[in-house]
Amino acid sequence: MTDVNIKDSPIPSSPVIPKLYPGDSRIQFRCHKEIACFNACCSNIDITLTPYDIIRLKNRLNIDSGTFLKEYTVPFEFEKDSIAGVKFKPIEDGTACRFMTTEGCSVYEDRPTACRYYPVGLVSMRKQDEYTDSNSFAIVKEEHCLGHLEPRELTIDAYREEQGVALYDEMARGWRQLILKKKSSGATIGKPTITSRRLFFMVCYDIDRFRLFVASDGFQQSFAVTEERMLKALSDDTELMLFGFDLMKQVLFGEETIGLKEGVMDQRLSKERQKQAADQRHSSDSQSSDQEAVDL
Repeated sequence: MTDVNIKDSPIPSSPVIPKLYPGDSRIQFRCHKEIACFNACCSNIDITLTPYDIIRLKNRLNIDSGTFLKEYTVPFEFEKDSIAGVKFKPIEDGTACRFMTTEGCSVYEDRPTACRYYPVGLVSMRKQDEYTDSNSFAIVKEEHCLGHLEPRELTIDAYREEQGVALYDEMARGWRQLILKKKSSGATIGKPTITSRRLFFMVCYDIDRFRLFVASDGFQQSFAVTEERMLKALSDDTELMLFGFDLMKQVLFGEETIGLKEGVMDQRLSKERQKQAADQRHSSDSQSSDQEAVDL
């Protein structure tokens, strides 16, 4: 792999090498407990969590998703007035990860995707005229990290396999596609409503509350879901998460991913027509009142 000087970056302070690499590129890196910089990368965190990260961690901690979000995360917007993400909340009055110990990560087996990838970064892209996203990789070289000096070479793909990110990437693909499609669609889709933004947040991050929503009479009476798929979704967090991604494709982009029961669409169209008629009457009444005021 041809290295690129960090000073060549358009953002001089950025530790990300300004070049994208395929998976068969070779890197030199090894992290272990005896290295002098051990735990340094966990001392100043900026970690975006995927939906699957949250499922693994909240189950590891034996708490519900709502409690996990409240105690361990902070929300942020990917774009202004658009769908949101969540990041790890560091220790109080500090920047270190709350799961960092002198022995290393206390949730290592269930550590987030970003931690597994370091010092590699996944770069997913989707062009406006394309239906699928493509993946490349970036390399992060921070001054404190001595792992790049360790005498070991391997490909990025081999490193990903070693760190167990394949499952994490597969589980997060639907979420990434939603974000990429929303960003690439821009004004053609428009800004999501507050209701759809709240639904996106619940579906992607508050999986236990989403389960209650799917199990509700209103949802069951509206959507045509096979009994087998419904049972899988309600009994398994990851199945429910994947079901939620399909639902959000329908909510955000109008894709027919989950069918509606017979008559539901007619009812919705009728309500929409009634709302439009009421809006028109209100507009006409307002114009009449304005005209009367002018006549007077």
